[in-house]
Amino acid sequence: MKVLFLVCSIVFSVANAQHVKQDLQNRINEVMSKPGAKSASIGMYVEDHLGNTVFALNEQQGFTTASTQKLLTAAAALDMLGADFTWMTTASYTGSIEGGILHGNIILRSNGDPTLGSWRYPGFKPDEVMNSLSQALKNKGITSIDGQLYVDDSAFDFQTVPGGWPWNDMGNYYGAGVWGLNWRENQFDAFFDKGVLTGTNVHLPDLKWVNNLKVGGNSDQSIIYTAPHSNVALINGTLPNRKITVSGAMPNPPITFASELIASLNSQGIKIKKGAHSFSQNLATGDSFSKEPENVIWEWKSPPLREVVYFFLSKSVNLYGETLVKTIGKERTGEGSFERGVKTIKDFWSKKSISSSELNFIDGSGLSPQNYVSPRAQVKVLQYALKQPWSSDFTKGFPTQNGMKMKSGTLGNVKSFAGYHTSKSGQKYTFSIILNNYQAPDLSASLFKVLDGLK
Repeated sequence: MKVLFLVCSIVFSVANAQHVKQDLQNRINEVMSKPGAKSASIGMYVEDHLGNTVFALNEQQGFTTASTQKLLTAAAALDMLGADFTWMTTASYTGSIEGGILHGNIILRSNGDPTLGSWRYPGFKPDEVMNSLSQALKNKGITSIDGQLYVDDSAFDFQTVPGGWPWNDMGNYYGAGVWGLNWRENQFDAFFDKGVLTGTNVHLPDLKWVNNLKVGGNSDQSIIYTAPHSNVALINGTLPNRKITVSGAMPNPPITFASELIASLNSQGIKIKKGAHSFSQNLATGDSFSKEPENVIWEWKSPPLREVVYFFLSKSVNLYGETLVKTIGKERTGEGSFERGVKTIKDFWSKKSISSSELNFIDGSGLSPQNYVSPRAQVKVLQYALKQPWSSDFTKGFPTQNGMKMKSGTLGNVKSFAGYHTSKSGQKYTFSIILNNYQAPDLSASLFKVLDGLK
């Protein structure tokens, strides 16, 4: 009787798999028969919970994935760094303190904490960071500093933006670069009234604006162009004829942080005589900073990596991806660069039986159109993650879309989804679907129709 039941179960399972396979193929054929699919390409790969292939179409072909590439970065980071990994920012002083006067410098140093001053984490917001640091100076009896505020942002290399990022993304909030010291997620808000710039939420030292905006329409159709280390920002496009806020990428987060700190200290009667300077500025000017014995007076630890990964996946924060790339490079090889980090991540997945020919990393967030990943590689990453002790920290950040737990990716004429789903019959699926160069207004709706075949 047991044998008969087992045979019947196997027959039913095979029949059901064949039905799902044919249904998915029919749905894909319908999507690809539309006029917008004339020059499009699609790939899909599905496995069940046992690792059996349920459906495969162009599964080993490399596709531009956009933000579903974050899955590979997040899983590699959790595995290599650990879910409890934290970043640290410190303040120290050189010289001596006499009568409340520091005869020396204040040194700020970070190893790339992407959450410093972020609004996402209770207890870690800008005012809380500033108040904590100010109190540390007061506790040492410092009322005046006759030196300078020096920001040591040397934890990562000088290149703050991956080489493959498009120019029209870099100045916008989602295209913020990654620095050795990050601040407020390296974003700022610019306030406009009928197309006229009226101010910003933080002081951006020495930044000059070129405003080529036109007033029109009902939504924000503007683009901000800023470059790392630059003192010029261009904004063009159109904005509505009303008050509106546009978010951009800071050209120099370490100096913005220093400027904000100096203003905060001034308001509390603590003066810094010689202003602020940074390690990266010294690299640009050829200057140097003489090293002296330091006394650490303040330490600020980030939230654990598991919380960063949650927001990285749920809110698709590109800055976090690039910070993870450089952090992995720094922790594993001693060099905090995109080149080392990307190579380390790619080697990591190669050792997990994911062919290097199915991966091309330019960055850790998926913003570069030069990235490509195969649907099969994404599914193998997702299946690997399920077996790890950090699995729940990984999947917690997956949004629910179309009734399915999955991460999405979006670029121009590119859409991808990858994640997990349990069908009404109880079958567990791990899937990836990627559509490139599809000319249609709503790519999500097209892929949802395909993914409904797994329900």
